[in-house]
Amino acid sequence: MEYKVLIWGYAKKSKSGMRASPATVLIKDKGKKILVDPGANKKKLLNSLKRGGLKPKDIDLIFITHYHPDHILNLNMFPSKVVLDGDTIYDDDLETHFEGKIPGTSIEVVPTPGHANEHASLLLKAKEEIVCVAGDLWWWSDDQKQKTDRASLIDLKDPYVKDEKKLRESRELILSKADYVIPGHGKMFKVEK
Repeated sequence: MEYKVLIWGYAKKSKSGMRASPATVLIKDKGKKILVDPGANKKKLLNSLKRGGLKPKDIDLIFITHYHPDHILNLNMFPSKVVLDGDTIYDDDLETHFEGKIPGTSIEVVPTPGHANEHASLLLKAKEEIVCVAGDLWWWSDDQKQKTDRASLIDLKDPYVKDEKKLRESRELILSKADYVIPGHGKMFKVEK
């Protein structure tokens, strides 16, 4: 399995509001190309795909960590693709339930509610390490200091949280499983063991 962060997530204040788009990750596993969180910045995504010699038509599956607009606005770039979330495969008008792994891959799907009720993260076994593509389980605005000690990661405030208790439990779960985490907005970090 291989993965590459095509776009590092950002959340920047602007004069009129906020500019935000998440980490967009390309995973290659068992002959499939899976794009995680296509985000909101179409130009950046097209340029990142092009640099990798890819076009939107080359992507096999799209995985969405949750349904906040900054994570899904670019879905329209992939009109004929299969879309997955934490427990459902959407193929045109057919919805099929799944659990455990993305079908046909070794990518583990882990429900991580809290930021959003439907939030899910992915665990990738890359070489001998477990990497979590975490969506907004953790996120920092560009002007925040990214503290990655365990206590700071558990206690990180989320102004959009739906369920604080579930968010903390989800963070504890991922910290117990992952060696590295790619957050929705911010830089990849190593998990203290």
